Amino acid sequence: MKKIEAIIRVSKFQEVKEALHAIDIDFFTYWDTVGVGNEKKRKGSYRGQDTEFISRRTLSIVVRDQNLQKTIDCILDTAYTGELGDGKIFVSTIDDSYRIRTRERGDDSLFIKD
Repeated sequence: MKKIEAIIRVSKFQEVKEALHAIDIDFFTYWDTVGVGNEKKRKGSYRGQDTEFISRRTLSIVVRDQNLQKTIDCILDTAYTGELGDGKIFVSTIDDSYRIRTRERGDDSLFIKD
């Protein structure tokens, strides 16, 4: 199993989400992320302090090994604009997972069997 963390433009999130659903990647978590990168930064204010930040959305997806490359390709193709700030994808290994409700473990815990 692998964990994919993808940092993408907020404006591409809906398109990426729909593309992931189209390839049967139906469960992932996401949250808004603020960071700095190589592109020009927007100035803003946070709690009265001037800041420079880039708004992004981070997706966290755990997939079976057999779904890794198609998931990465989907994100690469869909989140791409060709401009600085398109984002990053990080892949790490997951040792194990459990579905709490059924106590299924490993690959079986990641999808619903018919």
